[in-house]
Amino acid sequence: MKEIYIIRHGETELNRLGIVQGRGVDSDLNDTGRTQAEAFYHHYKNIKFDKIYTSDLKRTHQTVQHFLDLGLPWQKLGGLDELAWGLWEGQPNTEEARIAFREVTEKWIGGNYEAKFEGGESPNEVKVRLQEAMDVITSNTNEQCVLVCMHGRAMRLLLCLLMEKELSEMGEFPHQNTTLYRMGYENGKFSVLDFNNTIHLKD
Repeated sequence: MKEIYIIRHGETELNRLGIVQGRGVDSDLNDTGRTQAEAFYHHYKNIKFDKIYTSDLKRTHQTVQHFLDLGLPWQKLGGLDELAWGLWEGQPNTEEARIAFREVTEKWIGGNYEAKFEGGESPNEVKVRLQEAMDVITSNTNEQCVLVCMHGRAMRLLLCLLMEKELSEMGEFPHQNTTLYRMGYENGKFSVLDFNNTIHLKD
């Protein structure tokens, strides 16, 4: 069985401020995020990862930097990028913004997976590129244990995809910074081995 460790990136300053970043905002980890990344590394540094996969965005690279410093193979996959929020990316966390996000997420929960903001992506569009990324990861049969670092909303959509759930169920997957979902992959099927594990943050 192949094991896939999927984590969300560490905290950025925009995360702390409640501002949506999306695919179009390439922000750095803040001090808290770097501490989270270090805690994850120290807890899992003895796992024999065959390869590291990240999105194209540097907050994921920075989260797994300690593993990369070990010389582990690394591949960036744009398919793992965060959902693009279009015109709302990087905008202040105002009441208007909160209403807009609530309205679009309610559409998703209601089954409208084509809903999106101007200049942004729909869940269906993200699902296509997530599938392409997972096809790459699962096709490398010589890699028995891999670490994937990605983003909150995209991770929720990915977990729906892997568990064959409706995308409207994305809210069932908590996704705080550096949370871990450990998945097993065998005979074309995925299973959850670890659900929303944050034990490293308690170290």
